[in-house]
Amino acid sequence: MFIILIRNGKILTMAGRSFERGCILTRGRSIIKVSRHIDPGENEDGEIIDADGLWVLPGLIDAHSHIGISGEKTGSVGDDSNETSEPLTAYLKAIDAINPMDAAFHCAIKAGITSVMVGPGSSNVVGGQFAFIKTRGRNIDEMTVLEPAAMKIAFGENPKTNYGDNNLMPSSRMSIGAMLREELLEAKRYFDKRQAAAGSGESFDRDYRFECWVPVFKREIPLKAHVHRADDIQTAIRIAKLYGLKMTLDHCTEGHLIIDEIKASGFPAIVGPSLASRTKVEVQYMDFKTAGLLSKAGVKVAITTDHPVTLIQTLPLCAGLAAKEGLGVEAALRSITIHAAQICGTDSVVGSIEEGKDADIAIFDGNPMETFTQCVYTIINGEIVYSA
Repeated sequence: MFIILIRNGKILTMAGRSFERGCILTRGRSIIKVSRHIDPGENEDGEIIDADGLWVLPGLIDAHSHIGISGEKTGSVGDDSNETSEPLTAYLKAIDAINPMDAAFHCAIKAGITSVMVGPGSSNVVGGQFAFIKTRGRNIDEMTVLEPAAMKIAFGENPKTNYGDNNLMPSSRMSIGAMLREELLEAKRYFDKRQAAAGSGESFDRDYRFECWVPVFKREIPLKAHVHRADDIQTAIRIAKLYGLKMTLDHCTEGHLIIDEIKASGFPAIVGPSLASRTKVEVQYMDFKTAGLLSKAGVKVAITTDHPVTLIQTLPLCAGLAAKEGLGVEAALRSITIHAAQICGTDSVVGSIEEGKDADIAIFDGNPMETFTQCVYTIINGEIVYSA
């Protein structure tokens, strides 16, 4: 069993406490002890990392990406992010398309990113099921932390242009909303019948087309809404509230224009990719200030690269730019650690340095959100997977 003792580091646990000089002991894949001092003898001849002068954080998390699905250097051959032959594909699973050999996984590890939420793109009204995975591995089943982790839905320009340009539905925002409501209505009918049969002990023929909606209606996983424009954000909120569902507001580009409505909804926001260019009309008001304005209003915020729209290794830089534009240093670090984990529903195992959680740790030679800072070590599941 692999054992690591990290000593003398500036530890930011993201769990309400920090140590200017502290220690962490890991055994196997778990964090065993976090303290100001740990006797070197407790590591039983395992690896010792002297983190004097270094920053020690939980492994960083990107709460929305397409890493492994939209492969780098492979063009359309390696792009499996959208099934563009029909607009309602809730039954698709990201894990069937994630390629662990994508070079971007190494870039993530080298940047201290240990976990990512990965799923389909936004060409469809309903795109399919996301998975929350670790960034190290060759077997997607072994890399997976939570699956399914969310159900992708999309509003606005992407579904409109993908189908409308081919004279198919949806070709308007009205048809996107209508198609989603119809899908949810049918899925809810299926769910209610399934629950009634389970309560009565009667037999029930499961339908693969709708079985994927069960964890959504049980509120075990959220809708993951691709929304840029303010009216699309409000439509997503309206529909999710209609069915009493959990939801995350992904991209949330014009979120700063409707802060009160988002706060009142109670839904968290995953903001970005703010480092990308304004290639569409609906992102004309994109700005790094959005995350800070939402956070200060009480909305839980995570930062995303939306890889490969913005390269995944720029995640700490994106958080830093958001910090500079009003999010602040502490909230920005939380947006790529514990808040990202909470929004993704995986904070019981990742997102902070606490005893019993997975030993996913990133060690830097300074604040990771500063340009010249280097990641010195990346640890995933208690193993050193990168050393500068």
